[in-house]
Amino acid sequence: MVSPYAGFISYQANVDQNGNNIIGDAANECAISVDPTNGNKMTIAWRQFNDVTSNFRQGGWGYTTDAGVHWTFPGVLQNNVFRSDPVTQSDETGNFFYLSLQSTFPTQTFYCDDLWRSTNGGQTWTEQSPDRSAGGDKEWFTIDKTNGPGHGFQYQANDSANCALGPTAFQRSTNGGVTWQSPIAIPNSPIYGTLDVDTNGNVFVGGWGGGATFYCVRSSNAQIGNQTPTFDQVTTVNLGGSLVYPGAINPGGLAGQPFLAIDRSGGSTNNNIYMLASVRPSGRTTTDVMFVRSTDGGLTFSVPQKVNDDPVNPSKWHWFGTFSVAPNGRLDAVWYDTRNAANNTDSQLFYSYSTDAGFTWSPNIAVSNLFNPFEGYPNQNKIGDYITMVSDNTGSNVAYSATFNFNPTRGQHEEDVYYVRVFPSGGATPTPTATATAAATATATATATATPTPTATVSATATATPTSTPRPSPTARPGPSSRPRPTPAPRP
Repeated sequence: MVSPYAGFISYQANVDQNGNNIIGDAANECAISVDPTNGNKMTIAWRQFNDVTSNFRQGGWGYTTDAGVHWTFPGVLQNNVFRSDPVTQSDETGNFFYLSLQSTFPTQTFYCDDLWRSTNGGQTWTEQSPDRSAGGDKEWFTIDKTNGPGHGFQYQANDSANCALGPTAFQRSTNGGVTWQSPIAIPNSPIYGTLDVDTNGNVFVGGWGGGATFYCVRSSNAQIGNQTPTFDQVTTVNLGGSLVYPGAINPGGLAGQPFLAIDRSGGSTNNNIYMLASVRPSGRTTTDVMFVRSTDGGLTFSVPQKVNDDPVNPSKWHWFGTFSVAPNGRLDAVWYDTRNAANNTDSQLFYSYSTDAGFTWSPNIAVSNLFNPFEGYPNQNKIGDYITMVSDNTGSNVAYSATFNFNPTRGQHEEDVYYVRVFPSGGATPTPTATATAAATATATATATATPTPTATVSATATATPTSTPRPSPTARPGPSSRPRPTPAPRP
C-alpha cells in the first residue's frame, strides 16, 4: 500500500515478499531507527499479530535500503515467542538495536526484556543478551553517543511490572547490551516515558507520575562505569494536563506517552531538554499536544505550550504526539489529529516544526489521509501505545500505524505500519502559538557525585544470526484490564 497525501507519501512496511499488503494480520506500536552514516537505511520494529483475531503477538520488523520507498518484512525475531513494546535505537556507526518485552502466552507470568543487534541495516538480528535478562513492561532505552566516559553505554527504564519484581527501574549496560546491571529504583517512579543523554554524558529520564504530574530525573554518574548509578536531580514538570489511560480514542491503551529528548546541536540551544506529550487539559475529555523546555539542565521548565494550532474544541483529539530533535536543533513533531473528521474520531497524521527551541511552531499540516482508528483491532482494543520519529537536518522519518487497507474477510480496515518522510522545506514560517516564559515547576537539590577514572567499555561479541521461518497460527487471549496509578498492573 502506498498512500499519497498533499505531497507526502506513506509507504507500508509490513508487506509480503512482493511488497503487497498481507490480508488478515495486524501491526502496530512502531519504533523507527535510521543509520546516521547512510540515511537510505532504516528499520522499523512493531508488534506483529499474524492473526488479527488473536492477541498473540511477536517481534516484527522491516528494513529499507532506499530511504523508505520499498520495505522488506523478513519475519519476526523469534517464532512463536510472545513479544511486545518494541523499541529501536541506532549508534553513531549505524548499528541498530532492538529492545523487546517478552512473556508467556496466554497468561503473562513475567515481564522481561532482551536486546538484539543488527550490523547490516536491520536485515538480520543477533540476540545480544540472554532471553528475559533485564527490563520490564513499557521499557525504553537510549545509547550514549558522546565522547565521554560513558560512550556506548546503554540505559533503559521500565514500569513496576518488571523482571526484577521491583519498583520502576533503571538499568545500565556497559558492554553493548550483552549484560545489564541490577535494576535501580527511579525516584518518584516516572513511567511510560523515554530517556536521553546530554553532551556531558548526563542521563535524563522523563515520565509520568500519575494524574497531571510528570517528572524529569537526572543521573550524573551513570556514565561512570565503576560507580552504581544514582539520581541527583528530580524535577516535577507541568505539561498542561494529565495523561489519558485508557485512551478513549484508543480504548485499550494510552492516548499518548510522554517523550523526552535533548538538543545536542552544539549551538545556542545545546543541551536544552524538551518534553512533549498528548495530555488532557483540565476540564476537557480530549487531548492536546503540549510541549515544555528546560534551558538550565532540567532544574526548571517553561510553561506548557500547545503545539496543535486549531481552535480549542472539546470534541477533537490530538493524540499519540511524539517529537525528535534534528542535529541542527530543529524540532519536529507529529501526532494523530481528528480536527478534519465530522465524526471526531477518524484521524490523520499531522506535522509541525520549530526552529527556535519550541518558542514558535509552524502552521500544522496534515501529512496522511484520514483513517478509522477503531477498525482492525487484533482482539485488543488499541492501535498500540506510541509512534516514533527520527530527524535529520532536512526533515524527519516517521513510523506510524494506520488502517488504510481494507480486509474483505472481516468487512473492515486493518492496522498496518507505515513510513512517511516529513519536512519543513517550502512550508510557512513558524508563528507563535503561545507565550512561553521560563518558570520553575519544582526543583530538587542536586548533590555532587565523584568523578573517578572511567572503566573501559567492553565490545559486544555477536552470536549466530537468526533466520526467519514460517509464522505460526496463534491463539487468542482476553483483552487487557485497566489499572490505577501509582502501582500499575502489567500492560504490554
